[in-house]
Amino acid sequence: MKNKTIYHLSHIDLDGYSCQLVMRYTPYEVFNFNANYGAEVRQKLEMILEKINQNKNSSLILITDLNLTFDESRWLNNEVIKMNENKKDVRITLLDHHGSGEDSAKKYEWYYLDVTRCATKITYDYALENFELDEPEWMNKFVNVVNAVDLWKQEEVENFEYGKVCMRLVTETRELNKIMFADIDNNYKLSLLLEATKYINEENAAIVLDEKIHHIKKEFFREDKNDTLDNLATKYIVNLLGQARSEKTIYYKGYRGYLSYGVGNTSIVGNGFLLAFPEYDFIVDVSYRGAMSLRANNKVSVAQISKEWSNGGGHPNAAGGRIMGFKEQYRYDRVKKQIEQLINDKESFAGDLEYKREDS
Repeated sequence: MKNKTIYHLSHIDLDGYSCQLVMRYTPYEVFNFNANYGAEVRQKLEMILEKINQNKNSSLILITDLNLTFDESRWLNNEVIKMNENKKDVRITLLDHHGSGEDSAKKYEWYYLDVTRCATKITYDYALENFELDEPEWMNKFVNVVNAVDLWKQEEVENFEYGKVCMRLVTETRELNKIMFADIDNNYKLSLLLEATKYINEENAAIVLDEKIHHIKKEFFREDKNDTLDNLATKYIVNLLGQARSEKTIYYKGYRGYLSYGVGNTSIVGNGFLLAFPEYDFIVDVSYRGAMSLRANNKVSVAQISKEWSNGGGHPNAAGGRIMGFKEQYRYDRVKKQIEQLINDKESFAGDLEYKREDS
């Protein structure tokens, strides 16, 4: 099985990410994806199927800590059947503990359900038997920590208390955006959990980890000199935005813009980006609900852009609005498609923009 590529979809809580941390210690090429329940699950599975179609290797779709609805299970099963009929070698394994997946578990042999263990423990036990797990010393203890807090076993006091801190380590880690920077956000969370394993055997381990959280977050973002977590994360995010310029650039009436999705903190991040990359005239961040936050640096009036796009407004260098009919997406390419369609619809009707592009 070592020549297989594993596409691992998991939930976005401690249990979900811990399944992926376990799988780091298997000898396979693993690509991680994360989703919450609802439409995000289907969109992420569609992304996985697209990746498999681009790859010639045998593939395993591994799903952990997510129960699929019966319709989702049937759809995925049929898609994999079609791929295998077209000479692909694709299999599915789902490891979960949510009883709401019982109907799917009864129908499909690849759907493994056990309500007595958390998904991390199921994945760990399954990996020991099937995935040639190269188990580090801390792993069994960490798995029991996750199991204690995820199943709310308060009687396991030390594991439960440490698990609560690990849970907060994941839920309150919002510096990165899991759609714009999916791979890096996943690596960030797994890196923090890996750091947490270092203190698992300390006396008063929960308190020790609680006091270390701020430091280990800063160390992930730190490149050279020390700074506040906000400043370190902002610099890191601006660099990430810059690295993705080729796919995230948009144009409106000859002005070059940058489209981000769900990044937030546009006053700081947006202005930081425009200073770092002065070839851009404006940046627009669209929220998951379609609210826009636009920033410029004296090259174009984003108040005018906002007015033309959404009847919004503001100041020449800072404006906002809301896109009517915006559909929340869990894939950046689909967000960009919506915005480019909006631009195409508006360009031929809107008036001239204020300010002029500076000569390069």
